Amino acid sequence: MSQVLPLAGIRVIDYSHFLAGPYVGRCLAALGAEVIKVERPGSGDAGRQHAFTLDEQQSGYFLQLNMGKQGVSVNMKDPRGKAFMQRLTDSADVFIENYRPGALDKLGLGYAELSARNPRLVYCSISAYGHTGPDAHRAGFGLIAEAKSGIMQMVGVPGEAPPLLRISLGDMYTGIHAVAAINAALLGRVNSGRGQHIDMALYDTLVSMHEYAVQCYTLSDGTVLPEQTGHDMPTSTLYGVFRAADGDLVIAAQVDDAWQRFAAMLEANGGPAGFGSDSRYHSLNGRNAHRQAILAVVRDWVGARQVADILQLLDDIDIPSAKVQRIDEVVADPQIKARNMVIEQQHPRYGTLRLPNLPFRFSDCDTTIHQVAPDLGQHNAEVAAGLGFTPEEITAMQADGVLFTHGDAR
Repeated sequence: MSQVLPLAGIRVIDYSHFLAGPYVGRCLAALGAEVIKVERPGSGDAGRQHAFTLDEQQSGYFLQLNMGKQGVSVNMKDPRGKAFMQRLTDSADVFIENYRPGALDKLGLGYAELSARNPRLVYCSISAYGHTGPDAHRAGFGLIAEAKSGIMQMVGVPGEAPPLLRISLGDMYTGIHAVAAINAALLGRVNSGRGQHIDMALYDTLVSMHEYAVQCYTLSDGTVLPEQTGHDMPTSTLYGVFRAADGDLVIAAQVDDAWQRFAAMLEANGGPAGFGSDSRYHSLNGRNAHRQAILAVVRDWVGARQVADILQLLDDIDIPSAKVQRIDEVVADPQIKARNMVIEQQHPRYGTLRLPNLPFRFSDCDTTIHQVAPDLGQHNAEVAAGLGFTPEEITAMQADGVLFTHGDAR
């Protein structure tokens, strides 16, 4: 590795909590930025109490989302705490927050006040609905955006309520868009000399994620609405989830030449005679028109076989397919190991931690984070000294709880 990380020299203030904002901070830290996590005194980021909890100080959720950061905890109700934050933000290139619009204005940490002091600041806000529009004032989480965006309504079995997605799609998708926007704003600042306010909304990003549903509706003059279809894609036969004798797998044979290879293989391995040569199925429109007949054949054929045997047959003819894996299988997957997607960190209290890595891969630098997530207020004194506070001022702020550390009873 011959290059420094791309964001080396960039200082980021992560004034966020739970998921979307902390994820942005973790990504920027992996890319080389100095990220300072600011938490409220007492309990700190609410993510510290989220699953899987190791103790009252740390959870797996917090460890994953806040690795690579320095940690400070500041009492903003004390004038010295506000002065600390002003110095900190004056020194920053990026400020991340994910509070309800207007909440940080009351603390003197809104974009207008901070950018007046530091015009080069790139200020990134993440909220459920954004800072404009009739719903801007409303609270929300990823679940709310997933429901309102139309994504949730499209999944699940017809006649049943949609399932919970079980991953934080809205938060993570918005978070990585925020990473892209921040980097673009930093690049733009090179020429303009000024930062700007980035206004990211969970609802916006999930609506932008529709790769076909919105245009199906708009281009059909409102006659085509995506519906729940259960386990396959009605417009892309054959593309879906199938149950074998010992587990589930997915098959993607929706492209014409792939379908013909698949259908011929199925016929040659116990499927109905003529299935591979049926010209009705040789075009996508034809397959879609006869979808139910095709599904009946494929489901019966798959259901009588083992997952491994089916996957071997499909691999032999170059049909994309995969077992539906449990998390223990994912962690043990040789491909995941080869790509270093589960990393190990050494924690002073918990020993070896195994946590998901980020998918960044650069040819000339390593973005793997080895620094564990900070304890609450762990770097108070170090950061304060870097801002020019004297040892006496730091000692007094610590004694009075202006700079709060874990275990402080005040």
